[in-house]
Amino acid sequence: MLKTWSDWIITANDLLWSYLLIGLLIAVGSYFTARSRFVQFRYLGEMFRLLKQGAHLHTGKNTVSSFQAFCIATASRVGTGNLAGVATALSLGGPGAVFWMWLLALIGSASAFVESTLAQLYKEKGERSFIGGPAFYIERGLKKHRLAMLFAFIILVTFGLVFNSVQANTIAIAFHETYGINRLGSALVLTFLTLLTIFGGIHRIAKLSGILVPVMAIAYILLALFILFSHVTAIPQLIGHIFANAFGIEQFTGGSFGITVMQGIRRGLFSNEAGMGSAPNAAATASVSHPVKQGLIQALSVFTDTIVICSCTAFIILFSELPLDGTLKGIQLTQAAISREIGPFGAQFITCCILLFAFSSIIGNYSYCETNLLFLTRHPVSLPLYRTAVGAMIFLGSIAALDVVWNLADLCMGIMTAINLFAMSMLGHLALKALHNYSRQKRHGRKDPIFKAGDMPEITDQLSAWK
Repeated sequence: MLKTWSDWIITANDLLWSYLLIGLLIAVGSYFTARSRFVQFRYLGEMFRLLKQGAHLHTGKNTVSSFQAFCIATASRVGTGNLAGVATALSLGGPGAVFWMWLLALIGSASAFVESTLAQLYKEKGERSFIGGPAFYIERGLKKHRLAMLFAFIILVTFGLVFNSVQANTIAIAFHETYGINRLGSALVLTFLTLLTIFGGIHRIAKLSGILVPVMAIAYILLALFILFSHVTAIPQLIGHIFANAFGIEQFTGGSFGITVMQGIRRGLFSNEAGMGSAPNAAATASVSHPVKQGLIQALSVFTDTIVICSCTAFIILFSELPLDGTLKGIQLTQAAISREIGPFGAQFITCCILLFAFSSIIGNYSYCETNLLFLTRHPVSLPLYRTAVGAMIFLGSIAALDVVWNLADLCMGIMTAINLFAMSMLGHLALKALHNYSRQKRHGRKDPIFKAGDMPEITDQLSAWK
């Protein structure tokens, strides 16, 4: 008999993830992978070219560059899911969970391309930058006002409140474990820094993300490479172990196969957000000449998050040979693994990484919410009130129980993902048509394709930002 509200959340999660979302994520990702003729692989070189181009492009005062939009989305993606989430997946699902994280990223990057291209197609001109996302393409593309309102509301709760409390929770635990800092003290400092940043608006978030994301990613990857090189001869054996555990007879006969798949995909989605409907809110802000450009860049962000950074965490934990029996959970497992590999400095280094990863996610998550709040209401009081609520949840999340926070995050993530997958399935053909337009211009020798509303006459009246 269920005794607490957290039991209801766990039960709802199991039903939602076991019977619906896992199949939908794989089906939608596979469909768009096939229909786009493997866009995430064919255009990999183009993705890097566009990212480099965006990094050197100087935009106007009230615009966000494609590189800044990439950094905002990556700031949200590359967070505690890469550190604590991967550890949770390994401790609950075993090494085989890593394979399912990889699979979700490889096919999910096609979903990321579609949802971000749609966000660009249906974006609007805001006061300080372009704004858009799933709520906008559900409203204007599907003409489903109530569903768009529901999605916008859920993302306000999920990212601004629940997910940010997860990030704050991980920061507070890490600093308590490493330095013995009281979690209440961490809560106060983190809340102050968050409010200071988000009250500066999208441009302050974009500039800060453009600094934090490259620094934190490069530092963590260099550490991981150092550890991997020290175990270089064991890498083939480890990869074989991951694949064997993902499909092994022991997992089938022992009944743990479903847990392995579920944990790999759940934690993978929490990390890379492909198909969830979150990153399109950042993608829509970018000022680009063609919507496909930002779709390709956001597909690259999924690769960066899971194939690179999540794999780094997984390999470090597995090389440490620490027991995956639940004795160590979440971020404690990651800290212990790195400390075993490089000594006491490891715990301090990972704590600093956690601060950068999680804080960048907090401000990236908030940027998604500001767009959706503007979709719901333009009342002048709503924005400062919501920013205050975000700060309050940062504070509460820093002192909350880890399991309850993770379970609530899973449930909210599942609901918004289901809505976005439905919208993508109905509108995805428009993103594919935009890709065809982009590819045709490239074949005809245009280095930087240009999109106009007239290129899609069937929806020209809906494309206000491209007229």
